[in-house]
Amino acid sequence: MEATSVSSKWILHCMLFILAVQNTHCSVTYDRKALIINGQRRILFSGSIHYPRSTPDMWEGLIQKAKDGGLDAIDTYVFWNVHEPSPGNFNFEGRYDLVRFVKLVQKAGLYVHLRIGPYVCAEWNFGGFPVWLKYVPGISFRTDNEPFKMAMQRFTQKIVQMMKDKMLFQSQGGPIILSQIENEYGIESKAYGADGRAYMNWAAKMAVETDTGVPWVMCKEDDAPDPVINTCNGFYCDYFSPNKPYKPTMWTEAWTGWFEDFGEPIHHRPVEDLAFAVGRFIQKGGSFVNYYMYHGGTNFGRAAGGPFITTSYDYDAPIDEYGLIRQPKYGHLKELHKAIKLCEHVLVSADPTLTPLGNYEQAHIFSSSSGCAVFLTNYHLNDAAHVTFNNMHYELPPWSISILPDCKTVAFNTAKVGAKASEAQMIRTNGKMLSWEIFSEDISTINDDSSLVYVGLLEQLNVTRDTSDYLWYTTSIEISTSESFLRQGYDPTLTVQSAGHALHVFINGYLSGSAFGTKANKKFTFTGGINLQAGVNKISLLSVAVGLPNNGAHFETWNIGVLGPVTLDGLDEGSKDLSWQNWSYKVGLTGEAMNLVSSNGISSVDWVGGSLAINKQLPLTWYKAYIDAPEGKDPLALDLRSMGKGQVWINGQSIGRYWTAYANGNCSQCSYSGAYRQWKCLSGCGQPTQRWYHVPRSWLKPTGNLLVVFEEIGGDASRISLLKRLVSSL
Repeated sequence: MEATSVSSKWILHCMLFILAVQNTHCSVTYDRKALIINGQRRILFSGSIHYPRSTPDMWEGLIQKAKDGGLDAIDTYVFWNVHEPSPGNFNFEGRYDLVRFVKLVQKAGLYVHLRIGPYVCAEWNFGGFPVWLKYVPGISFRTDNEPFKMAMQRFTQKIVQMMKDKMLFQSQGGPIILSQIENEYGIESKAYGADGRAYMNWAAKMAVETDTGVPWVMCKEDDAPDPVINTCNGFYCDYFSPNKPYKPTMWTEAWTGWFEDFGEPIHHRPVEDLAFAVGRFIQKGGSFVNYYMYHGGTNFGRAAGGPFITTSYDYDAPIDEYGLIRQPKYGHLKELHKAIKLCEHVLVSADPTLTPLGNYEQAHIFSSSSGCAVFLTNYHLNDAAHVTFNNMHYELPPWSISILPDCKTVAFNTAKVGAKASEAQMIRTNGKMLSWEIFSEDISTINDDSSLVYVGLLEQLNVTRDTSDYLWYTTSIEISTSESFLRQGYDPTLTVQSAGHALHVFINGYLSGSAFGTKANKKFTFTGGINLQAGVNKISLLSVAVGLPNNGAHFETWNIGVLGPVTLDGLDEGSKDLSWQNWSYKVGLTGEAMNLVSSNGISSVDWVGGSLAINKQLPLTWYKAYIDAPEGKDPLALDLRSMGKGQVWINGQSIGRYWTAYANGNCSQCSYSGAYRQWKCLSGCGQPTQRWYHVPRSWLKPTGNLLVVFEEIGGDASRISLLKRLVSSL
């Protein structure tokens, strides 16, 4: 009996030991120094890759390139509007297959930071919220509002449960080591006052209670409650400290560049400055850096928010929109990661000691029983420095950090770029574009049979519910033969005030003019002479959305569309206000209703062929052609410089909105703005903000691919070409 009892106790002891080891092996905690994964503090580099902004056939290659670039983790938002397009109806297929994406990251041996939000901003339509959420009775977004909190909690719990069911949290042996609730709420919270603080605390508590077994973070939220970690987003985060001394210092968005707006220049961030910013963060005790974006990708369909965000979301990232490596940014950061990893053991075990070496020069020294590392810094923007450290002499280029993993030998300097620069070229392909055919919208009959008639002007989103970018406003005015302008030969002036974003004015079926908002001024006024005739005249206003707002307090209350007043001047009676006449409404275009973008829809209309029809460059015209896929595997793009504004599809898949809006601005040399803590480098002034539009290879068949273009204002479709993107070293 004695032996049996000892044996039983030993077995029990072994079982408990095994369980303890298993729990240690699958755990994520933190202390003031770093995240602790499986019992070890880690310096982690992460990169944002958003699964809907690329295609599933690209995911594995993107993830592998991120790993090869020295990353430990992949960061992605979860996009509520694509997953729940209508209440209770969910979509996790194709580009929205979140579980597949996370599993591919796991397969590559990387971690995941899952930023559930579910508000994400991300320059994404409506900030990632489904538009139906706006119409839940009594709702107010991102505040202490019960209808909103119920919907947010339901979606958050659904995503968490999906991950749990697939054993994807690190506490279950999966790759997810972090989750984020909300997003950059601190910026908006002042507008909500006490209700905002109550909501923020509720969101944190709700997230923690999902019991994922991994930490939660809130970025740009200085008062994030325990145990949630507050983190930094920005061009620089060396100034940042967490709100409690026992939380790690984390940078959830190190901006690699910036996004583009139609009509604005292209932004670039020098890799020397980005590496310098990361070095500054680490030398101040930072332990987690996520690059936003590491691969920016494409805003396919109508995913871009803003408004006026371009279809390209390239972001000047280390991996470009097409999935190709951008040098020297990729290679230089890879060397930075390698150098910092050589110091990891001492960085996570020691606090830095600051030693001044001059007016602009400093040494940040990490020393412990596990070793010694130092970061030698020169903060001067223009002048190099010669410093002495430990009786050894070092040259520091301006605005640079040298990393010495052994406190003696320089392993890396942020300003000395060894990676060769690359150059991207767009080359014509052998893909054969067959003859174009057209179908024009019949503007003369717009809203003739509309059942939606109101006195006055309606807000656009309330009518369309974002099922289309387009809303027709139509009214009529009767002109007497006695009007003096008919006899004297001048045109009355129509003035239309719009809340955004674009407007095309048709009089009796003919385009009279267009007007557009901008990033700075979304609201705008159309003013122009219009050709009226004796009798009844139809005034049709096509209001166009260019992406819904994605940030700002109470953005769900913001308006778009023609809200007036709409006035007509030059009549004998003086100024006539048309705002409170009967207006009829039509959502979308005839071509949309007939599904002309698909092979099924194109047969439902009579298309007109021939060069004469194509070269007329008519407004509101659909173009179609068939194209064979070019040989090879190089990424592809459409050159749409010859077109005006519209949308484009290949085999029924939406490539996105296009707009040949020319960039205005100052594209002088790069300069550092201390006030905004960033280098500002702009290019492309006087050129279209976006000319090339990504065509994913996986969307193509070998032959007979249907290309459909909808043009709003007029363009030359015969000059559209399919190009391949090549990258070569300079």
